[in-house]
Amino acid sequence: MIRPARPDDVPAILELIRALAAYEREPDAVEATEQDLEQALFGEDPSVFAHIAEDAGEPVGFALWFVNFSTWTGRHGVYLEDLFVLPEMRGRGYGRALLAGLARTCVERGYRRLEWSVLDWNEPSIAFYRSLGAVPMDEWTVYRLHGKALEELGSAGAG
Repeated sequence: MIRPARPDDVPAILELIRALAAYEREPDAVEATEQDLEQALFGEDPSVFAHIAEDAGEPVGFALWFVNFSTWTGRHGVYLEDLFVLPEMRGRGYGRALLAGLARTCVERGYRRLEWSVLDWNEPSIAFYRSLGAVPMDEWTVYRLHGKALEELGSAGAG
């Protein structure tokens, strides 16, 4: 079963995020708190959304996403920040169902793209995404400003 996340899912979402971080070989990288997630997902003006995959009423996976925009298409799209299914629950269709639900959201809203990033070593996920018809954007490289570099640039003069 796939459903929109509810406020009482926040602890489970955080645990799934931690499991994803461990899978991606960064177990200590998660800084998010339950309060952070509650505010982002269910605050006054949420701009981040999540869906939960359940098995026998228990969360076994999630998709966390937000709306983006393409100047080339002139339309919104969905950026999938995280997709994760517990390793012992893989192969049962939960990942596909989560992606299908997001694709349905895109189609229903007239969005033109559903995009995400995947680590280049994650061959099982890459094979899964290709099986769905997803194509890699090999000519693009993701850049990130964070930590000290972000702070330095953000506090630099506006000139």
